[in-house]
Amino acid sequence: MSNSEGFSDFFYSAPDGLKLHARVYGDANSGHWPVVCLPGLTRNARDFHELALHLSSRVQAPRKVVAFDYRGRGQSAYDADISHYNVGVEAADILAGLAALEIEAAAFIGTSRGGLIIHVLGMMQPAILKAIVFNDIGPVIEVAGLAHIKSYLERTPTPRTFAEAVAAQRSVHGQDFSALTDADWARMVRALNRETNQGLLPDFDPKLVDTVASLDLTQPLPALWAQFDALAAIPLLTIRGANSRLLSTDTLRQMQEHHSMMETIIVEGQGHAPFLETGDLPDAIAAFLDRAERQYI
Repeated sequence: MSNSEGFSDFFYSAPDGLKLHARVYGDANSGHWPVVCLPGLTRNARDFHELALHLSSRVQAPRKVVAFDYRGRGQSAYDADISHYNVGVEAADILAGLAALEIEAAAFIGTSRGGLIIHVLGMMQPAILKAIVFNDIGPVIEVAGLAHIKSYLERTPTPRTFAEAVAAQRSVHGQDFSALTDADWARMVRALNRETNQGLLPDFDPKLVDTVASLDLTQPLPALWAQFDALAAIPLLTIRGANSRLLSTDTLRQMQEHHSMMETIIVEGQGHAPFLETGDLPDAIAAFLDRAERQYI
């Protein structure tokens, strides 16, 4: 049963027994494809709250929406073995959660790392993917963008107040996100952090930073073109922040060449990764899912 905020908490066991969490929005029997939301590296299910409410409450084509917390994030348990914080293990965790929810196939929305996990799911269990929305991610990750992420994660401050937390985020990301309003920044901080006796703290296992710190950024990261090509028959929408440092315009062009039916949206005034609840994005995503679903009828 949904709470007053429009979702219910769902806990399940990973293949290795770790207790994991997801939020579930909407009616399981709406007759339309469910939607699975996968967040970025250090983010959690709260990133999708407004979008999930929109997709699950539409009068026409309401959808069940499942937003996952990966292991070590949000309400999912932390893993004592940080080597398990990788996209392969996390993809298996998502499949376990969907099996527990009895979801055999869905449309997937992946922000950043979530999109990488979708690439892996396409190799592990391709039939589960009905449609895909990539939020500022593709088969090539720009080293400069990853270096930026590594830099701010390693220098994450411990704000004493909510206002300080907002100011810290604007200091790091403000140049890339000129389109955001005060309300957008406040919502970002609430999604990213949890309240503790020590003040606001990022809502993820601090050891996640170690997995990024160990990357050799002097060398290009392996590209995932083979995995991307395996998605060629699946309806695809790719959203790119106009100021993104992680998904380049050249990679986006090559993605279009590999997947001729791919739709694209460029979000002005935002970087990595665009806030999916802002502007016309909720309606655009909903319309894409409707079009993709009609192709199967």
